[in-house]
Amino acid sequence: MSEDDCLFCRIVSRKTDAVIVYEDEETVAFLDHRPLFPGHCLLIPRQHYETLPDLPSAAVGKFFKIVQLLSAVVPVALNAQGSFVAMNNRVSQSVAHLHVHVVPRTKGDGLKGFFWPRMKYKTTEEMIEVGKILGDAIGKAEK
Repeated sequence: MSEDDCLFCRIVSRKTDAVIVYEDEETVAFLDHRPLFPGHCLLIPRQHYETLPDLPSAAVGKFFKIVQLLSAVVPVALNAQGSFVAMNNRVSQSVAHLHVHVVPRTKGDGLKGFFWPRMKYKTTEEMIEVGKILGDAIGKAEK
């Protein structure tokens, strides 16, 4: 698959805009443009891998260390009670590039099982503000 065929590769190369909340040499985390709740992030490897089994074993630990970081920071930064972490491999994988969802959760938020009612940010400014909150919180948590 070429970079131009993959939405997430275009985000990595900055050919497509996204609200990035974290990045390092191997990964990029950004806000989902159709979040379950504000603050719903996607973490991807910079290099194109379609599924978790495709990710080299040597990269799994570092990748999930960032998943762990996001799952700790997202609820605290957004005053949620917890987080939901999920990954699809091919089935229900809307973009064929490995990605992990980290979603803030609050008891009674309406999320039941694997039914994911999507919403949109009210404005681009709201999305950018949520991204800034998360980016700042992640920066503080890394220190």
